[in-house]
Amino acid sequence: MNPTRSAFLAHCRDTLDGLRREGRYREFARLEKLAGAFPRYRWHAPDGAVREVTVWSSNDYLGMGRHPAVLAAGAQALAEHGAGAGGTRNISGTSPLHGALEEELAALHGKGAALLFGSGYVANQASIAAVLEALPGFHVLSDAKNHASMIAGMRGAKGATRHIWRHNDLADLEAKLAALPREAPKLIAFESVYSMDGDIAPIGAICDLAERYGAMTYLDEVHAVGLYGETGGGISERDGVAHRIDLIEGTLAKGFGVVGGYVAGDVAVIDMIRSVASGLIFTTALPPANVAAALASLRLLRGAEGTGLRARLGLRAAALKAALDAAGLPRLAGPSHIVPVMVGEAAACREVAHRLLTEHAIYATPINYPTVPRGTERLRLCATPFHTDAMLAPLVAALRAVLPAGRPGAAALPLAAE
Repeated sequence: MNPTRSAFLAHCRDTLDGLRREGRYREFARLEKLAGAFPRYRWHAPDGAVREVTVWSSNDYLGMGRHPAVLAAGAQALAEHGAGAGGTRNISGTSPLHGALEEELAALHGKGAALLFGSGYVANQASIAAVLEALPGFHVLSDAKNHASMIAGMRGAKGATRHIWRHNDLADLEAKLAALPREAPKLIAFESVYSMDGDIAPIGAICDLAERYGAMTYLDEVHAVGLYGETGGGISERDGVAHRIDLIEGTLAKGFGVVGGYVAGDVAVIDMIRSVASGLIFTTALPPANVAAALASLRLLRGAEGTGLRARLGLRAAALKAALDAAGLPRLAGPSHIVPVMVGEAAACREVAHRLLTEHAIYATPINYPTVPRGTERLRLCATPFHTDAMLAPLVAALRAVLPAGRPGAAALPLAAE
């Protein structure tokens, strides 16, 4: 018997047993999205039964993944260009559609250029690493709650030093900036909307510190593009500070309802990333059908239809928060469309989500460690413009029925109304 294989298989089994004991073992619910009935899905249960359920945790925040114009654009490109791009961006994989989408994304953020990636994760990982390896002795100051993709880019950058500042704590950020040599290259990396808590960064104040201490800025707008700002440019557009950010990263998979990621910035910076980032160079380009669908979605959201959808999203998020508060349910206060409901223990969180699905035909994603700290496990709810009051009342009733008595962990984070 091969001793390496045996040891590795034993490690895999032990790891999985430990995850099951802690209630952190991940099971993927098989959910069939119904484009004509969103946010209704068909749940394919492990026993083979099929049941229609309401999903309260979709990242298709505006329902653009089912928009008729988006579907039509994707279908037309699929018929005209085929299923795949056929190569990397450098090997026959760059179509006029790719170029058009990059131009529109650059315009969305008021930047000189933009660059498409296969996902938001890859966009962060590849772009941050490329920036940090550009100059010797780069220091990156990372918000403590930054996404794993941003951290992967920092860790993968040769020669860069990472400093973690307390989440949204400007005093801590300034102290860490002040402790660094003035002449050292510095990058402040942070998000606009943090997807597990639903809070928002003070972007303008962070830009003030960057200018004071000679740092560049890198902003992840993944959970904000399409959703905030006059044309959907995110929190940086809403707050009038996009021009002060060096690099803005976003996704096509949430507000725009398709798939893919991108980074936007100065022409020379984007061209440098395009030329050196292995996550772009050695990856097959996004399929033309996906690009066409994203382009249609982006154009719609930059116009009047986007304005209406963003307004409806705000109204539905407010209705969800008000209903939870009226029922005395333990939601985490926050100003964004993301509404965490606190449970406070991994096994209990998993059980609550399971009961919601099996007993009440409601899907809500359980969020456990290491995505959030131990003791702050939660359900992550998002109301889209298509969640109705008729869907809201059963959600509240179901949560009251399945949340554990005493709701452990509810006091771990501030729960007061914002």
